[in-house]
Amino acid sequence: MRKHQLYWIMIGLCAVWAGCQTNASSSVDLQDSPSGPNIVYILVDDMGYADLGVYGQETIPTPNLDRMAGEGIRFMQHYAGSTVCAPSRGALMTGRHSGHGRVRGNYERGSHGFGGGLHLQPQDVTVAEVLSRGGYSTGLIGKWGLGMHGTTGEPTSKGFDSYFGFLNQAHAHWQFPEYLFRDGDTVEIAENQNGQRGAYSNDLFTDGAIDFISEHQENPFFLYLAYTTPHAEMIVPEDSIFEQYKGQFEETPFVENTQGGNKKGFGRYQSQPNPKAAYATMVHRIDLDVQRILDHLQELGLDEQTIVMFSSDNGPHREGGAHPDQFDSNGPLRGMKRDLYEGGIRIPFIARWPGHIPAGQSSDHISAFWDVLPTVAELAHVDISNLEIDGISFAPEMLGKGDLQEKHDYLYWEFHEAKYTHQAIRRGDWKAVRLNPSKPVELYNLSTDLSESRNVADQYPDLAAELAILMDQSRTPHEIWKVKQPQISAAQAD
Repeated sequence: MRKHQLYWIMIGLCAVWAGCQTNASSSVDLQDSPSGPNIVYILVDDMGYADLGVYGQETIPTPNLDRMAGEGIRFMQHYAGSTVCAPSRGALMTGRHSGHGRVRGNYERGSHGFGGGLHLQPQDVTVAEVLSRGGYSTGLIGKWGLGMHGTTGEPTSKGFDSYFGFLNQAHAHWQFPEYLFRDGDTVEIAENQNGQRGAYSNDLFTDGAIDFISEHQENPFFLYLAYTTPHAEMIVPEDSIFEQYKGQFEETPFVENTQGGNKKGFGRYQSQPNPKAAYATMVHRIDLDVQRILDHLQELGLDEQTIVMFSSDNGPHREGGAHPDQFDSNGPLRGMKRDLYEGGIRIPFIARWPGHIPAGQSSDHISAFWDVLPTVAELAHVDISNLEIDGISFAPEMLGKGDLQEKHDYLYWEFHEAKYTHQAIRRGDWKAVRLNPSKPVELYNLSTDLSESRNVADQYPDLAAELAILMDQSRTPHEIWKVKQPQISAAQAD
């Protein structure tokens, strides 16, 4: 076992109660910023828990994100909304976990086809709608995946004043797209027509983010910047950054699967002879993009007026030639994207707000995506007592006032894109995972077994049974996301 793995295992030994809450809030005195800060939330796609140096990465340098953590706080036990894109983002936007939200999976049916998703409805109140009530200008740049143009889930129908990027999340598989969407209009990317690779989507998004900040610098703003990397396809600009990694690793070329996706090619990944170099390039470029945002805020004099948060939508992937093992992306954690083990849902989370968030903090507070909505609402002084949500504001923990921090009783997840419905509960140090609703739960003590390698359900049958019941109680029925389990014949029932 490597030294950095031992270090993060030691970090994981301290855990506190975690859980779900309705209409939760906390009380932190923010009168020194009565109008609320500008808020920039940066979300990357499929980045693993240990893909950043500050979380244990040893191969790919991420000096800017490491510095951001050193100037603010890193959360060691922060969780995604799900283990795949759409439900995770749904939890982030609505403050409701995957047992209560509308979007509980990457819905691939319906009139919008593969990647069109299941759109949010009018009653699904988002972070952007909450902040709009507080007088914020709101913008989305990057990947959405919660509603196509003309649906009730289109960003401009969910509180965003403007948006630019991908609506269809399978369309977001293309790193050099021929077109993007801006406020309902199709924007042709001239540099990428006819297979050319002249305009990298994440570069366009960083440029757009800088423009948005400049345009709205006079009033409070909320920017949701959702990058599409390091998700496959593993295609990057073949510039000096890529060249510094090319040839550094033993590579297994990835050859495009021409059978994947729909008639537009959505869902396919293009060939990449050097997928490891491409993955390293993606993480490296994200680090540089974040620094561009931070530098711009400082140039405009907005540094101390802006909280910047950074996270990933789920664990690392094994697609397009990439694999979590190539850079130990999940560190000591078991599993990856599409798993409800820690490697699929525990993610990096960093927050920086000079003069407000004490520098150099490392927190073991247990939190999840559905906590973001009440957190930013508290920072923005917006009353959300009328909302039915599962989140609890973690503003006290960020601001160095942990003695005021309320904690969850437990956290809950469900995942439907497998043979059977998968479910997981975390309560305190204990984690229960059920991969088949007709079978007993697996039980792990994360304080002594962060890698979830020792199922101790037989040693604690009462606790395992209690958490299994809690799984059943933690979800509401859904017309689409029904619990999938083996069919029992009449003979078996007898």
